[in-house]
Amino acid sequence: MSSAPASSALADSPFSALGLSAPLIRAIQEHGYSQPTPIQKEAIPAVLQGRDLLAAAQTGTGKTAGFTLPLLQRISEIDFGRQNGKAKIRVLILTPTRELASQVEESVRVYGKYVDVKSLVIFGGVNINPQKDKLKRRVDILVATPGRLLDHVGQKTIDLSGVETLVLDEADRMLDMGFIRDIRRILPLLPKTRQNLLFSATFSDEIKELATGILHDPVNIEVVRRNTPAELVTQVVHPVDREKKRALLEKLIRDGKWTQVLVFMRTKHGSNRLAEQLEASGISAMAIHGNKSQPARERALSEFKAGKLRVLVATDIAARGIDIDALPHVVNYELPMTAEDYVHRIGRTGRAGSTGEAVSLVCVDELKLLAGIEKLMKRKLESVVIPGFEPDPNAKPEPLRKTPPPRGARAPRNSGGAKPEGGAKAGKPKTEGSKKAPAGNGGKPSGKPASPKPGNGNSSGNNNGNRAPAAQKDRNGNTAPGAKPAGAPRRRRKPAPRPA
Repeated sequence: MSSAPASSALADSPFSALGLSAPLIRAIQEHGYSQPTPIQKEAIPAVLQGRDLLAAAQTGTGKTAGFTLPLLQRISEIDFGRQNGKAKIRVLILTPTRELASQVEESVRVYGKYVDVKSLVIFGGVNINPQKDKLKRRVDILVATPGRLLDHVGQKTIDLSGVETLVLDEADRMLDMGFIRDIRRILPLLPKTRQNLLFSATFSDEIKELATGILHDPVNIEVVRRNTPAELVTQVVHPVDREKKRALLEKLIRDGKWTQVLVFMRTKHGSNRLAEQLEASGISAMAIHGNKSQPARERALSEFKAGKLRVLVATDIAARGIDIDALPHVVNYELPMTAEDYVHRIGRTGRAGSTGEAVSLVCVDELKLLAGIEKLMKRKLESVVIPGFEPDPNAKPEPLRKTPPPRGARAPRNSGGAKPEGGAKAGKPKTEGSKKAPAGNGGKPSGKPASPKPGNGNSSGNNNGNRAPAAQKDRNGNTAPGAKPAGAPRRRRKPAPRPA
């Protein structure tokens, strides 16, 4: 008797009008969603029709459901995934980070609760062997980071010949992290005839070029968040000297009784140091970045989501994929080098209709970065000086450590992302003279003669550590008669007798 009202409720759902089936709508409603977002209203019908898609959407717009829901329906209704009795991977979703990959695959499982679809997520930083075993079974939807996917391709443990739909999620971040070469290596492995969905927060020239080479007559969708940051997120700047930032952060956390704070840093080393300092002062904190092992990252994220951890210190790359509803506070301990990353950072709060607060601690070094952010936001951010933390008006700016993203560079496969957070390792660039020479060259750069040094540890065979002379050879390359072999110890010359 109770099934009729339930069936009626599913049929009357706004998602039903988009063409989604009852099993999917049931899972959506159980997850707490009743109304589709703007991008879902446009994307779901287009994907169901098999159209290519080019969508500009920032985090928090519901884009993940916008492509996972219709793809789940297409897979469950159209059964041509098995060829010669063997199941093929039918949907390939590429993401820039492990966290985002895990989040997307989790959404696939949540929304696909009542349909017969199997999914798997693979990324670097973990043992590859369990992934190999799972790939031997049926996998309909594969979510992967590009580096680890190519690892499996190289080991011939994956077959992409049956992919019907390719999804590039957060394509702009993938290009920023240097995955363009990986993407170009993956594309020829896929069938030429397929559906392509590309999602990006921005439409740069590189994204447009990539889209032109992949998409065919795409449906273009460009949406902003349902509520703009200005409406949902309170943004405030606290001017402060660089040496007092940590003390100010601790004061804000304690005085405001903040229980869940996401703090952004520019570097992995800085993230570790700040987390350790906060722990030492009695504030529970952990760092999350590309050098952390996958179990450590998952532990930090799960404890933070569960409210067991007060502060999560993250770099921009690691924070991609962190999806926490009702996250109340985001702190820019250091401003990002690009204004667009500021928008991504504050987008971690003010999600799902909840309000949030974005606080930026800005020292004299970062005033130019702040000006760039305000130019992008097209407004002046509120500035509030905290008593006791007034910045020194005579302070001189110091140059910021710039770590530009390695465009076109091959990202390390074992991490599922770029090794340096956003770019090459900071410090002085290596010159040719600093390259390590092959063994036996005295540790000198090739092309320069090595001056003998006592006790330099060369394996030349003599006891005093000096370089042994090479054996003399004739013009035909033969060792000259009477020549000493290379490596033979020198005989000490007898001093000439003094004149009487």
